[in-house]
This record gives sequence, C-alpha cells and structure tokens, in this order.
Amino acid sequence: MTVITFGHSPDADDAFMFYALAKELVTIPGHTVGHHMEDIESLNKLADIGEIPVTAISAAHYPAVADKYRIMSCGASVGRNYGPVVVSNEPMKEKDLLGKVIGVPGEFTTSWLLYRIFAPPYAEAKFYNFDDVGPAVKSGEVDAGILLHEGQILYEQQGFHAVMDLGKRWFERTELPIPLGLDLVNRNLGSELSQQVADALKASIEHAHANEDDALDYALGFGRGIDREDGRRFVRMYVNDDTVDMGEEGVRALETLFGMAAVRGIIDHVPELDLVQAK
Repeated sequence: MTVITFGHSPDADDAFMFYALAKELVTIPGHTVGHHMEDIESLNKLADIGEIPVTAISAAHYPAVADKYRIMSCGASVGRNYGPVVVSNEPMKEKDLLGKVIGVPGEFTTSWLLYRIFAPPYAEAKFYNFDDVGPAVKSGEVDAGILLHEGQILYEQQGFHAVMDLGKRWFERTELPIPLGLDLVNRNLGSELSQQVADALKASIEHAHANEDDALDYALGFGRGIDREDGRRFVRMYVNDDTVDMGEEGVRALETLFGMAAVRGIIDHVPELDLVQAK
C-alpha cells in the first residue's frame, strides 16, 4: 500500500468534502490516503513546487501550475451569486475604495484576482493570513479588507460593513458560477491513478452529502469558532452540485476568469483546462 497525500485546508467546506476519505469510508485500491492540512495560500505555494500528489488551490493560481497539475471535475469551491466580501469599519461605497489600502488574504487567492478585475485601483495591498485580515481592518491598519470562508457570512456579527460582494459582481457581469477553489491531481500520477483519485474524491463528496451531520461533526472538529448551524450554512454554500461536477458551466467560468485576467494583464496567458472527469 502506498500513500497518496491530499492537500487541503481545515476550512469547514474542505474538511467536509474529505470526511469519507479521512475515515476510510471511501478508498483508492492499493493506496492509503494521507492528509496535509494548511491554509489555501500555503497550498498555492506548495503547488508551485509540484511535489504534493493531490491538492486544493485557489482557482486563480491554476495558470501558474498547469504544467504540473490537471483539474479534477469534482471538488471545486463554487459560489453562485455570492463570494468573497470586501468590508470596512465604516459604511463605504465601492467608488470610495479608490486609492485605499486593502487587506488581502493571500497574493495568489481568487479573491485578490477578482478584486483587481472589478474594484477601483488601490494605493497599496497588504497581504495577510486570511484570519488576520479582519483584525487589520478593525485596527485601521488597512482601509478595507477581503474576507474569505466563514467571514463572508459572519462579517456583520464582527461589526463590519460590506462594501462589495465580489461573487455578486462576478455574477452580474458573467451570469456564471464563480470558481473560487479547485482540486488538482499531479500529472506524475499518470492517467489511470488520476482517474481513481478523481472518482474517490467525488464518492467522498457524495458520501458527505448523504451523511451531512456526521461529515459536519468531522469538519467542525478542527475548530474555527463557528457554531454548528453557521457551519452547516457555509458548507452548503460551497459544497454543492457544482462541487460534485463543475460541468460545462464551470469550465466556461474558468475560461472566462482567466480570459478577464489576461485582458487586464494580470496573467500572461490563458492555460489549457486539462480536466480529469470523475465518474
């Protein structure tokens, strides 16, 4: 038995997806599954090296690692008319973001790509671990910040004002789902094993959907100060039908995202979308 390491974050949605694999309720013949858990920006940087066999990354980072990884049709974090939220301490309009200092949860995150596509030009970007963006806004270290994960639904409880919902802005412009995160399989695994990995991940997601409470117990066990029903709401937002299979719309959304980024000179080329279609 050889170990296949899956890189993913301890965020509720990622952990929820991997529950059945972690508990060996879904297996890959001839292999055991190992888990490497880090925040998504750390996983983005690990993907640059190309050593981790299977990993979650920010969708925005795929052009940089397309030579090393293929995209699995399952496992994507996708929002429909919602996504990362730009917040401030005081009420602010989108136009007021012009020339401001922005707190960003990682240089390679999709949220930062979306901000550069849709928001007014900024004076300075300060990069933080995603958990530290809110405190930076609260302290006045930055004028506004981009919140990810549970912060997207809890920002009002934290005393912030929404300035811009990047997922809504994306939907207004494209009428497509917003691909925020992807799950990738390393090209060095070969086509047969890559297919088995994709099939197993899809089965794990489907098992979690069918056994939501058990999977939620596992996901929330990593702790992030979120209560059970907020966790359930967040998981349902980002582990959805698009996560089971991104489909043609998901592929078109990725092409559109990378096309917009290329037009604005944020990336230098649109990568080929090499998909492993899970069965």
